[in-house]
Amino acid sequence: MIKIVFLDRATMGPDVDLTRPEFEHEWVEYDRTSPDQVAARVEGADIVITNKAPIRASTIAAQPQLKMISVTATGYDVIDVDACRQHGVQVSNVRGYAKNTVPEHTFALILGLRRSLKAYVDDVIDGEWQRSNQFCFFNHPISDLAGSRLGIIGAGSIGQSVGKIGSAFGMEVVYAARKGESRFGGLYTAWDEVIETSDILSIHAPLTDATRNSISRDEFSRMRQKPLLINTARGGFVDEQAVVDALLAGQISGIGFDVLSSEPPAADNPLLSVQHRPDVLLTPHVGWASRQARQEVWRQAIEHVEAYVNGIHLNTVT
Repeated sequence: MIKIVFLDRATMGPDVDLTRPEFEHEWVEYDRTSPDQVAARVEGADIVITNKAPIRASTIAAQPQLKMISVTATGYDVIDVDACRQHGVQVSNVRGYAKNTVPEHTFALILGLRRSLKAYVDDVIDGEWQRSNQFCFFNHPISDLAGSRLGIIGAGSIGQSVGKIGSAFGMEVVYAARKGESRFGGLYTAWDEVIETSDILSIHAPLTDATRNSISRDEFSRMRQKPLLINTARGGFVDEQAVVDALLAGQISGIGFDVLSSEPPAADNPLLSVQHRPDVLLTPHVGWASRQARQEVWRQAIEHVEAYVNGIHLNTVT
């Protein structure tokens, strides 16, 4: 009988209907799995389902019966893909599920910062409105989106959905070519120009060794428009100490981050030192997490498992 192990059920949330494959199988499920528990828990598994629990080369090599890993995410950096190729293990990821939820969260951050919502809400809580003696007051900056330049890093389905929303707000939307790339098609604008001229920068690119810390001190020093920086992709894309320094130096006007380099963040993460500022919005990696999107993630994950058992290979990355 095929043994399926799901390593981190809690990452899907309690309101998602976790349908199981229709074929006969043994199902083993864990709420959470720490890295040091993975090897023991996948013992004897034919198929493993994981979101954030890492499956590394040593674990893959020790499980010759393991044939398939279904990742309940688009990013698969928790999997040693090279080791999976070497050992004939198929890895499938989910795709397209976040084309509504992440762009909506992106604009929640953009609008919250652009209109100083955090600061004004705090003013009401603190009684500032009640003491103002008029119907409104102007303690914090408010700016429209219309007419501003939205620079998008990453032109996949999510990046393009963000662009469509930006266009609907009357923004000028530009997509950055890859950093250091001199030849690019008509959709793209040179990396340096996007960095230097955007009023808002929004990241929707994968994290790889090549993209890690793509935005760091040099980029911040060239941001002429003092933009908002929004990251709903992967935390490691931005140098976190550099972004805090840039905010404190006035090189950027605000930060809206849904992702950090380590999650949950360590106590010494530099972004936590500025989290109480009115120009900072940090959310706990929930941009992807609408109920509809999570249900679609699970639907795809199980579809990939069933397809594999039937000899069909869907959304493979190995």
